[in-house]
Amino acid sequence: MTSPVPRPSHDECEVREILARIWDKWSLAVVWRLGEGPYRFSELRKAIEGISERMLTVTLRRLERDGLVGRTVFPMVPPRVEYQLTEMGKSLLATVSGLFRWTDDHVEMITGARAAYDSRIAQEALSGTRAAHLTRDL
Repeated sequence: MTSPVPRPSHDECEVREILARIWDKWSLAVVWRLGEGPYRFSELRKAIEGISERMLTVTLRRLERDGLVGRTVFPMVPPRVEYQLTEMGKSLLATVSGLFRWTDDHVEMITGARAAYDSRIAQEALSGTRAAHLTRDL
């Protein structure tokens, strides 16, 4: 049987590591926001709900190291720094945008599926048809 997902042409371990970095919660949010245009650090932090200053710093550095985000320092006092997507980052934006659209289109279905699953598991636990150790991890 042929897989619908092509096998990577590079080392699978390296590909998984890059995917893990790109698809983490905060990297997706940063790429999504920077797709709107350049942001200063403080603006970006305000635009991404829930991200701490430290996590934004770490995420921006990682994305810059991977070549997805550029950092421009403007020589003024105090220095002004802006972050923007690089050409490679812009090429990733289409995929990120598609993922965000898919998620937005399916939020209600997923929420409903979760509620149905939780209800079924609770009923199974009450009736003893499901081992208790399987439900405690939820």
